Amino acid sequence: MRRRRAVKRELTPDVKYNSELVARLINTIMCDGKKSTAQRIVYGAFELIKSKKSDMEPLEVFMQALENVKPKLEVKRRRVGGATYQVPVEVSTERQVALAMRWITTYSRGRKGKTMMESLAGELLDAFDNTGSSIKKKEDTFKMAQANKAFAHYRW
Repeated sequence: MRRRRAVKRELTPDVKYNSELVARLINTIMCDGKKSTAQRIVYGAFELIKSKKSDMEPLEVFMQALENVKPKLEVKRRRVGGATYQVPVEVSTERQVALAMRWITTYSRGRKGKTMMESLAGELLDAFDNTGSSIKKKEDTFKMAQANKAFAHYRW
């Protein structure tokens, strides 16, 4: 039996854009507690986005990219009588944001031959245009859930 739910801490909005989502992106990118480095990467990526898409605000591009990457369905493993089934479940809004940010940062790190700033900007622009690795990951997750629709009755 589990004890209690973990208490959600309030996140202070970031300095430049006054947005909690940008603060979460900074925290997702941060390694070894180096927040100032993570901020430099994120704000630098936003500047690159501004130079490439001069007609739009970088914050709007980021929000739309995040919206495009958010998964609606995912599969969870359920063990029923010795067999393990992949059961499709709907993703909570909090988890949707967490997964989208994680995928964007992971695939940004995977882009070789560029600085993290450039690769994050590239991944965000790709996600904005509904292309790129993070969008592919979202589609693969959705396909997996669709393929296992038959086991949806194991959801509880």
